[in-house]
Amino acid sequence: MTIWTIPSIAPHDFFLSLDVDQYFDHEHDPMLIFEQGFTRPIPAGDRDYLMTIHFNGDVEAPLFTVSCSENISEDEKAAADKAIRRILGCDLDLKPLYEHAADDPVLAPKIHEFYGHKRIARANFFEDAVNRIIQTQISHKPTAKKMVYGVREAYGTRLDGAGGPISAWPRPHQLAGGDPEAMKRYGLSLRKGEYVVGLAHEFLSGNLILDEIETMAPDVFYDTIVKVRGVGPTTAQDLMLFRNRPEAVFPSKIDKGTETGLRYWIIYSYGGDPSNTTEEQFQEMIAAWKGNESLALEYLFINWVVGEKRKAAMKKKSS
Repeated sequence: MTIWTIPSIAPHDFFLSLDVDQYFDHEHDPMLIFEQGFTRPIPAGDRDYLMTIHFNGDVEAPLFTVSCSENISEDEKAAADKAIRRILGCDLDLKPLYEHAADDPVLAPKIHEFYGHKRIARANFFEDAVNRIIQTQISHKPTAKKMVYGVREAYGTRLDGAGGPISAWPRPHQLAGGDPEAMKRYGLSLRKGEYVVGLAHEFLSGNLILDEIETMAPDVFYDTIVKVRGVGPTTAQDLMLFRNRPEAVFPSKIDKGTETGLRYWIIYSYGGDPSNTTEEQFQEMIAAWKGNESLALEYLFINWVVGEKRKAAMKKKSS
C-alpha cells in the first residue's frame, strides 16, 4: 500500500463541492464521499490505479490523504500527485479573488456563503474534453454520465477495487482505435463517436500536447481548442475553467442578436441585457474578477446549483 498527503492552498472546503453533482462521475455518490472518501482511477505514468482521497475537513489548513492499495514507484507517485492536485484544485489560490471582489455586489455574497469552494476537475484535459463532448446537449445528466462510463468500460483499463471493478479513463492511444459506429451502443451518436476518436488522434499526432494546453494563456487556449472538431465556443470556455489556472476569458459570441454561452450567463447575473451590452460594459461588470475569472465563475455556478436544489426540495415539500 502507498499512502501520502497533499496540502492545498487555503482556504479550501472540499466538502462544498459535494453539492455539485456535475463534478462527479457515474460511479460516484457525492453523499457517500463525505465518509468513505473520493475514490477514482488516477493515471500515474503508464498505468492507472484506483486511489481514495480523504479530506481533513480543515478549511484553513486543508490536507488530503491519498491511499492506493498497491505499492507504486516514486515516479508514479509524482505523476499521481500532479493529477490529483489538478482534480482538486489544490494549487488554486482564492485569496486574490476574495480581496478584489470583497465589494462586488453579485460575487461577494456568494463568496461569503461558499467560502473555500473550489471546482472539481478531472485528471487532465483529455479526460475533461472527452467527458464534456459526450455530455453536450444531453439534458438528463445521469444518462449522460452513463454514456461516458460506457466509453470508459469499452476502452479504458479495468481496475479492481474493494467495491467492485471500476474502469479508468481511456488514454488517447486506447481511444484512437475506437469505432464511432460501435459507440452507438453506449448512447453516443455517430458524430459524437467521431469527435472523441478524432480528439484522441489530435493528441497522438502531436497537434495537441497536454502540458502545453495546461499552461497556455486563456485567449490562446480558446483559439486553439475551439478549432478541435466537436468543441464549440461554449464547450471551449467550459474546458478553460477546469485547468489548474485561475484566469479565463469569455469571448463574445452573438447568435440571433444576443450573447450566448458563459458571457450571457454573467451579464444576466449582473442584471444586464445580454442583447445590448458593450465590451466595455462587460469588462466593467467583471472588473473584480481580473486574473481570477475561472475561480469567480464557479461561485456563480455553485450558487445556481444549490439554488436549483433548494427549489426542488421546496416543490417536493409543498406537493
